[in-house]
Amino acid sequence: MIYPADPERVRRGDAPRSGYVSFRLADQWLGLPVVLAQEVLAPQRISPIPLAPADVAGFLNLRGQIVTAVDLRIRLGLPLRGEGEGAMNIVVRDGEELFSFLVDEVGDVVEVGTDQIGEVPATLDEQWKACCQGVIRLERGLLLIMDPARLLNPVEAAA
Repeated sequence: MIYPADPERVRRGDAPRSGYVSFRLADQWLGLPVVLAQEVLAPQRISPIPLAPADVAGFLNLRGQIVTAVDLRIRLGLPLRGEGEGAMNIVVRDGEELFSFLVDEVGDVVEVGTDQIGEVPATLDEQWKACCQGVIRLERGLLLIMDPARLLNPVEAAA
């Protein structure tokens, strides 16, 4: 949950700051809280899982640990990647398990004051809105802040 910044701290210029790992899906830039991102990996060999939901791309082996790979393009209703387009991996921990979010491109860490985080736009697609915590206005456009727990549990997010 994002809380409004203390107006006095904002005035003094010392509002709390947060960092977000930025990544791209299609033409949209998104971000995950940097404290929740364990690591970023280049495209990896992913073993498919029979009968898994379409958005679960499979498993990857990360130094002997099995990691479930979730394709965020499919999870968020975007068109599939083109043939030969590899996906980058952002590894996050949820409880005792590791998950990899498959994304098109990983950008920089964006650090902003909490006073720079805006409300989720009412016009945002409901599927995206259920996983979004807020927005940050950047020179290149909006960065949607995503909640990893909601991305991993879309049914609970919609409820």
